[in-house]
Amino acid sequence: MSPTVDDLRNEIREAVGRYERVESTAFTKEALAAVCEEVGYDIGSNGLPPKPEMRAGILWAVGERDEVDPEATANAFRKAELEAVAAALREE
Repeated sequence: MSPTVDDLRNEIREAVGRYERVESTAFTKEALAAVCEEVGYDIGSNGLPPKPEMRAGILWAVGERDEVDPEATANAFRKAELEAVAAALREE
């Protein structure tokens, strides 16, 4: 049986040193920033950028996108995107 979206989110959280969530929730800005750091996407030092920008940067860093396009990642990660991020984190 393939992992659920919640399972994938928790796997990603744990891979970047965050804690597992019991309830189903999207990533916080802090969790996205931790993923950015882990996959090598620089978010700068002027505070946390918007969530779509961080999601776009993560997908670009793991090879799922050719460019960082926040407009294309306005909503939460899709399951296939979560699978790609989790796979990239497993490789590190």
